Amino acid sequence: MNNDAQKAAFSTRAIHYGYDSSSANGSLTPPIYMTSTFAFDSVEQGGERFAGEAEGPIYSRLGNPTQSVLETRLADLEEGEAALAMASGMGAISATFWTLLKAGDHVVADKTLYGCTFAFLEHGLKKFGVDVSYVDCCDLSAVKNALTDQTRIVYFESPVNPTLRVMDIAAISQLVHNYSNDIKVIVDNTYCTPALQRPLTLGADLVVHSATKYLGGHGDLIAGAVVGDEETVTRIRLEGLKDMTGAVISPMTAFLIQRGLKTLELRMERHSQSALAIARWLAEQPEIEQVYYPGLESSPFYQLAQQQMTLPGGMIAFELKGGLEKGKQFMNNLKMIKRAVSLGDAETLCQHPASMTHSTYTPEERMAHDISEGLVRISVGLEDVKDIQADLSQALSVC
Repeated sequence: MNNDAQKAAFSTRAIHYGYDSSSANGSLTPPIYMTSTFAFDSVEQGGERFAGEAEGPIYSRLGNPTQSVLETRLADLEEGEAALAMASGMGAISATFWTLLKAGDHVVADKTLYGCTFAFLEHGLKKFGVDVSYVDCCDLSAVKNALTDQTRIVYFESPVNPTLRVMDIAAISQLVHNYSNDIKVIVDNTYCTPALQRPLTLGADLVVHSATKYLGGHGDLIAGAVVGDEETVTRIRLEGLKDMTGAVISPMTAFLIQRGLKTLELRMERHSQSALAIARWLAEQPEIEQVYYPGLESSPFYQLAQQQMTLPGGMIAFELKGGLEKGKQFMNNLKMIKRAVSLGDAETLCQHPASMTHSTYTPEERMAHDISEGLVRISVGLEDVKDIQADLSQALSVC
């Protein structure tokens, strides 16, 4: 249904795009190709494939038919030319950066990043002679002032993990590209997924995902992806993935993400609806000092989120009056809600960024990067919103 699906709605394409059942003996679901290598009809055919002169699988480190269906579908949903699925979100980020950078290059990154991304930039890239500057990407003048002739990447998340700041993707992309077309604007779209936001249509060059989260959606896999123009994604496949990281996705994992995509739009709608209700409720509780959620009209990012996101997403951050100790007490009193890192699962998850996902920052770095010690992050799941609220309420009542 490729030609028809290209004109179809998002939910339809998420189910059908990039797969023809007649190519697999009528199998409704794309088969899982559990093979490491592929046989060639002739030496000539093998040589042509290795030379890039003919299409077809070679070896599952470079690609696999199950993986190819996922990549075709994900590229379409993000409205990019090509996608590359990998073994983890950090695999996707590191393979992309290793491909695009060399010693002496410069990266501009937002001041608040997922902890492992920050560690990769600060403790990984810098060891190999890559300079990194952290700026407030909400401040366009700060972004502009940070750019140099050596800048090759501008990188940020939107919304930001864990503080839910929202970046003006279109404005940043225009500013950067006006400065130099040699700079790649890369956006981590994990929090939104293409169901809620498509950075490539707003001017970004590449999108990265932790597919572990909403794309998979069920907390049963680890994976990542990068989406963008075909030339760059092919480079990442042949350099960053094949030769530098080896972050190869398994066919079974690719199959599970395909399954997750089929319900992605429905799940993101439910996550967002429930999160908005919970955020509004939290904002009214006397124990709560501050709620960070772009769907609240009180959020400084409300108007921007309305412009570039179709829904405000399923992630909430907040601080309790009394700071860190009250936050820990609250989290330890949760019953149904699980104390766990990750996000985007059917289960509602709660975690403490300072001691968990963002513990790669020193306390001084967290302070400089706006990650408070008492911040609590919740990934609102698919349970009935009344049950989520009831558990939050009883946990707050003993604080």
